[in-house]
Amino acid sequence: MAKRGKKYSQVAELIDRDMEYTIEEACDLVKKTSTASFDESVDLDLRLGVDPRHADQMVRGTVSLPNGTGKSVRILALVNEAKQEEAKEAGADFVGLDDYISEIEAGWADVDIIIATPDVMGKIGRLGRQLGPRGLMPNPKSGTVTMDVADAVKEFKSGKIDFRVDKAGILHISIGKVSFDANQLRENLISFLQTIIKMRPASAKGIYIKSAFLSTTMGPSIPISRSSITSI
Repeated sequence: MAKRGKKYSQVAELIDRDMEYTIEEACDLVKKTSTASFDESVDLDLRLGVDPRHADQMVRGTVSLPNGTGKSVRILALVNEAKQEEAKEAGADFVGLDDYISEIEAGWADVDIIIATPDVMGKIGRLGRQLGPRGLMPNPKSGTVTMDVADAVKEFKSGKIDFRVDKAGILHISIGKVSFDANQLRENLISFLQTIIKMRPASAKGIYIKSAFLSTTMGPSIPISRSSITSI
């Protein structure tokens, strides 16, 4: 078993392993568990009572966090010429179509979000092998296939995030940075949890949110009580 560093061990002692914390307590405590020299992300891990192997239990969507994520998002807009100026003015980092399709086929994918219009999906479809495993394939359900390119670019730049439960039923997202104050983290966390609760599949039986943990990029995890989540 890997040996933990001194700083990690010190902040880990701040967490009582025999208790679960309220949302407010977890957001206060997570800021105290940062040990890195950079502005760490604050991450949320949820274990859901769903079986993603069944299409009707797939939990996937988008949410706009009220305080953003604190991250710089690189966006590629795959659009025809008629939409390219609109995408550039909205703040897309890369704009084009055939040239970028060729680059992606050659192995390039140095972006966080790819937005496309419906009329070009016939060309983009063949990129599934390259983009699918990276979670970059444009999809109407995630808001990345749309004719409203400018609005989509602005929303993702301002903190809209795409999420999808993995095959083990776990959701992992960043809800902000350690530099956020505790109230900003709390607002982002509650906004995301409310979205997930509303998306509960009708076919999901038993406990829906089985566990929730908050942590910094390099820090120990803090368990959040289910009672605190169900009361929001």
